[in-house]
Amino acid sequence: MTDEKTKVNKWDGSAVKNALDDAVRDILVKKLNYEENFALVDGRLGICSIAVGIAMFALLWDYIHPFPASKPVLLLCVSFYFVMMGVLTFYTAYMEKGIFAVVVHKDPAGIDPEVTWEASSYMKRFDDIFQLTLSCTKSRDGKVKTATFEKSVACFMDTEGNLLQDLLEPEVLKLHTNIVSGKKEK
Repeated sequence: MTDEKTKVNKWDGSAVKNALDDAVRDILVKKLNYEENFALVDGRLGICSIAVGIAMFALLWDYIHPFPASKPVLLLCVSFYFVMMGVLTFYTAYMEKGIFAVVVHKDPAGIDPEVTWEASSYMKRFDDIFQLTLSCTKSRDGKVKTATFEKSVACFMDTEGNLLQDLLEPEVLKLHTNIVSGKKEK
């Protein structure tokens, strides 16, 4: 892990959640030596790039052919942009589902199949309960194993707003171990 402390405004729930998410990602990538997979983020980036491309085309078309002549093209571009925002909303709500990290464990010998780990978190607004879910999918059989914990963010933050990674790390590793060993969380 890093020696650098992460300090956030402890009264800002979004900042606390994001700091915890970043720390969990660091544990999965640096401590467990898994390779981060950016396919989920790349999908969102692709959808946004298409939408921006449509908007830029509309802007260019309107520059070349001033407004009265560009009205049908602008209408079409605005419609496509609206559809792309709907696709983006669907993608973030049903495909990403709060997943902030996707990592892959590859067998160095190449004998065992890849294992994909997904980390997602949830924290209600104005609530101190942080819910972390780790999911594991083996590429061979496609079965998903999941483990979750819910704890107050006060368990991982000090009074100054510093993230206590030495208290978060054992919880994440415990979830990881429970999935690998097949134990159920009590």
